[in-house]
Amino acid sequence: MYLERSATARDDLDEAVSVFVQNRRRLFGIAYRMLGSAVEAEDVVQEVWLRWQKTDRSVVVNPVAFLSSTTTRLAINVAQSARVRRETYIGPWLPEPVDTSSDPEVGAQRAEALELALLLVLEKLTATERAAYVLREAFDYAYAEIAEILELSPVNIRKIVSRARRHLSQEQRESVDAAEHRRLLTVFVSAAQTGDVASLEALLVPDAVSLSDGNGMRGCARVPVLGRARVAKLSTYRRLWRGAEPRLVDANGCTGVMVYRDGQPTAFMTVAASKEGVYKLMWVFSPSKIAAFLDSRSLFATATVPASDGS
Repeated sequence: MYLERSATARDDLDEAVSVFVQNRRRLFGIAYRMLGSAVEAEDVVQEVWLRWQKTDRSVVVNPVAFLSSTTTRLAINVAQSARVRRETYIGPWLPEPVDTSSDPEVGAQRAEALELALLLVLEKLTATERAAYVLREAFDYAYAEIAEILELSPVNIRKIVSRARRHLSQEQRESVDAAEHRRLLTVFVSAAQTGDVASLEALLVPDAVSLSDGNGMRGCARVPVLGRARVAKLSTYRRLWRGAEPRLVDANGCTGVMVYRDGQPTAFMTVAASKEGVYKLMWVFSPSKIAAFLDSRSLFATATVPASDGS
């Protein structure tokens, strides 16, 4: 009898692991889009796994819905506390880029709400608005499903998603396709390395902005740099490019550049561009965010289960 119970328990745990692993990328994708941080998203996924282990799974009718709901609610809690923490951040805050070379959509059914520029705009929404938008636009959840997850009525969810779309459309410009984005970025980096300010200005729109995320690092701009001429001049900063080796990377479903010096990554950069030209430069100098990007390369290569809680 004991052996039968032990075998049943093992089978139950094996099934729990299988379900979790199959959905792990989706759970990370939800949390990452809501938080703009791979590290925080991983923490959420770890907590979801611990809760899944301790849940009476025999009464869970829809495991995927349970895991998605738990992930969303935990991410909302983290997002609300993160907003307070970011008020003390020195200089512009940018989302942590993630390597998407092995999973261009990071677990989503559609690639929406993954580009760095859009994640930055999502930060302006409330945590609940962000959750509703992400679940609908990136993961194609039905309004009724989102309503159940967020414990609101379907009518309210429709209004929330509509309001979020409207807000984002006011902030965002129509993006160029992936090939044109890659071309613009490549030309921009080449011109910046050679100090070709004129070529840089030709790529930029008049109201271009450059954001540098360094959290107070020396030599890192602590305020947004505005205007075509100022952005072009800043982009040719010799100290940045001297002895540097820029390498193209797949980041957030688009092309980015990781700048290496003496074999060590020192900066990440990508752009947001419309048919009028490049309108936003996003620089990440924070060592922790660069490290998180490099770590994310292996995150999607294999879907593994987090460590057990030991119980």
